[in-house]
Amino acid sequence: MNIRERSYSILLVSASEKLNTAIHSLLPGSSFTDTCTVRDIGAAARKCAEKQFDIILINSPLPDDAGIRFAIDRSASGNTVVLLLVRNEIHDEIYENVVSYGIFTLKKPVTLPMIQTAVNWVCSAREKLRSSEKKTLSIEEKMAEIRIVNRAKWMLIEKEGMDEPHAHRYIEKTAMDCGISKRTAAEEIIARYKV
Repeated sequence: MNIRERSYSILLVSASEKLNTAIHSLLPGSSFTDTCTVRDIGAAARKCAEKQFDIILINSPLPDDAGIRFAIDRSASGNTVVLLLVRNEIHDEIYENVVSYGIFTLKKPVTLPMIQTAVNWVCSAREKLRSSEKKTLSIEEKMAEIRIVNRAKWMLIEKEGMDEPHAHRYIEKTAMDCGISKRTAAEEIIARYKV
């Protein structure tokens, strides 16, 4: 899948209309299908309570807060990548405070090429998170399958007097003979003995 086929939801938290317009011009509609702009942290928090965003871009400071705590909370709470734009004179201090949370920072003033590069970085980071999400999900699915198969084995041991290797072979053979997964075979065994 190339970058033009990927889609990202983005929350832009900025009180600067000039910056907002510039950033929107950089975001191709095909890749950034769900772009939301708010002017302060309070509105950003409400939007994040409604939905999860792939990317959050914060232009600090904002009318109601600097946005640092919000950036840390959003980055730590899920699979959101945060880009924080901060004034040049405080950049290094802010960077030291947020780098361990995986937050990207950019010194202001910024140019359009700088923003485009930073957006590309956060998109790359989001893809890395997507890959990790898929691996985690497949591990969780595999663990769930193992638990179900083990439960079915114990039911066969208890109800049919089989030993564990024989119960395991029985589930595998049933799955193969019926053309179904071991999990499905185990679920059918569990359903049979639950009645």
